[in-house]
Amino acid sequence: MLLTRIKGPRDLDRLSQEELIQLAAEIRSFLVDAVSKTGGHLGPNLGVVELTIALHRVFESPKDKVLFDTGHQAYVHKLLTGRQDFAGLRSKGGLSGYPSRAESDHDVIENSHASTVLGWADGLAKANEVLGREDHHVAAVIGDGALTGGMAWEALNNIAAAKDRPLVIVVNDNERSYGPTIGGLANHLATLRTTDGYERFLARGKEILERTPVVGKPLFETLHGAKKGLKDFIAPQGMFEDLGLKYIGPIDGHDIEALESALQRAKRFSGPVIVHCLTQKGRGYTHAEQDEADRFHGIGPIHPDTGLPVKTSAASWTSVFADEMVKLGHERADIVGITAAMLHPVGLKKFADTFPDRIYDVGIAEQHAATSAAGLATGGVHPVFAVYATFLNRAFDQVLMDVALHKCGVTFVLDRAGVTGDDGASHNGMWDMSILQVVPGLRLAAPRDAEQLRAQLREAVEVKDAPTVVRYSKGVVGPAVPAVGKVGGMDVLRLPAPEVTRPDVLIVSVGALAPMCLEIADLLDKQGISSTVVDPRWVKPVDEAMAPLADRHRVVVTVEDNGRAGGVGAAVSQALRDAGVDVPLRDFGIPQRFLDHALRKEIMAEIGLTAPDIARQVTGLVAKLDGRFESEPAATVD
Repeated sequence: MLLTRIKGPRDLDRLSQEELIQLAAEIRSFLVDAVSKTGGHLGPNLGVVELTIALHRVFESPKDKVLFDTGHQAYVHKLLTGRQDFAGLRSKGGLSGYPSRAESDHDVIENSHASTVLGWADGLAKANEVLGREDHHVAAVIGDGALTGGMAWEALNNIAAAKDRPLVIVVNDNERSYGPTIGGLANHLATLRTTDGYERFLARGKEILERTPVVGKPLFETLHGAKKGLKDFIAPQGMFEDLGLKYIGPIDGHDIEALESALQRAKRFSGPVIVHCLTQKGRGYTHAEQDEADRFHGIGPIHPDTGLPVKTSAASWTSVFADEMVKLGHERADIVGITAAMLHPVGLKKFADTFPDRIYDVGIAEQHAATSAAGLATGGVHPVFAVYATFLNRAFDQVLMDVALHKCGVTFVLDRAGVTGDDGASHNGMWDMSILQVVPGLRLAAPRDAEQLRAQLREAVEVKDAPTVVRYSKGVVGPAVPAVGKVGGMDVLRLPAPEVTRPDVLIVSVGALAPMCLEIADLLDKQGISSTVVDPRWVKPVDEAMAPLADRHRVVVTVEDNGRAGGVGAAVSQALRDAGVDVPLRDFGIPQRFLDHALRKEIMAEIGLTAPDIARQVTGLVAKLDGRFESEPAATVD
């Protein structure tokens, strides 16, 4: 096999065009076989095989910087830079599903949030200029979906201002981000895809006119001098050239020879160049090519021969939300849905199918989505913006200054909250409950089970004068956790024995960690430590009944799948201080560090967010209060 002989990019230089075509076929076969076992981003990588080969033939990584936006299309790049062990892809100790500096000098940016690569490329090109590195180049690959993000256009505006600073921008145009790319830019690129380029027109015209006596050559020069108008007539790539960017394309993104030629021309140019490549997401794997939803954008383990999942999943948090949104849509004509290019992943596809006139896919533009939602709310409807928890970070200013300041009734539904695991640091939804704590008037719900998700979503969309947030985990929704009582607006999940006058521990359980908190209570009970477990349901603002309840306990413990800094524990602590309740509080959550990719349960064990770990620490705390800490070791929990 040719692939096994590729230990680094320069090994590609010795291959003929026929061998490169064979290599591309081997890479596709490898990807289907490997990713079907582990799960991962299959479709995007099948689409960039030839493009990645051409990039590494033309540019000299790592001296030249080859960047990908987003990084989930970098599997082929990994293979060509010496990383061909995909057995542990996205698993603990295995390859990351994104570029990783820890893995290779060829990986520059660990880029898995879209639309950022052009900003990185601009900075790297400026650094080359400042340091006089004329033999260093920067090539940034950006998907057409990522060009719907505002950051990309902020960068383009700056890149175009330096007409003599070399930088190659490769637009990987497959008409899709997750699903089909939408919006004006998508329409513009579609026009470029379906018209002949002016370069071919001029080449043919030159051939004819130069054979025409006397007037031929002057006429061709006149036409060539008017090329801007001619370009707009033949292939309207003027949008890019109006910014001051040289445009090459469209190029067949699966023709290695054509790609190399275009990239070589772009590399020689003394300023910024757009190379527009047409690729097919999922190319070479029939099941992906025929998948209209997202061309196997991201998959779990599948049977490679059938393309079907290895096992059928139980109901997910996302599916519960999806079904309840449709019910709400039938009941209320003012409910509308918003997504940032993720209609399927966030569960709005059913709503879109049922109410096609009440769904808005704004592209990869979370900031615009939030402000547009404020406008929708002001206009008299109630928008529900469903987004991954990690991506709401990008729209914080809009949540604060557009939605909250104007008291707009907008509901943000945060999918994949807490530790998500295999996609690594960028996708753990561990920031939302911290950054949203500072937003005045915002109300934040963390449902513990499917029933509470349905109930709290309904409560959220009833709020008309403030932003509301409903956040839930990734994956399968757990069993129902019934309440045994009520204190204020909080659900009591467990009470101590009736004879206990002052329980030892109040456990404040946040969201889907309720089963863990009940397990903690069971373990404490075995050590003779009494406890109450409450689910606040709405964690912001802190329920007024929290302080009096805490005052009736010796210790308060909060457990959340969010960063400890500024999270629910911090909010509860402040509420107790404000109420003059002087009770020791321990907050358990995610440490403020970037977490490596692994299974969720592996990460939770690594950071000590498990029932035995927490029970052990709480036992020690109670022992210290009892005066047993110095005289005898605290009881251990098996």
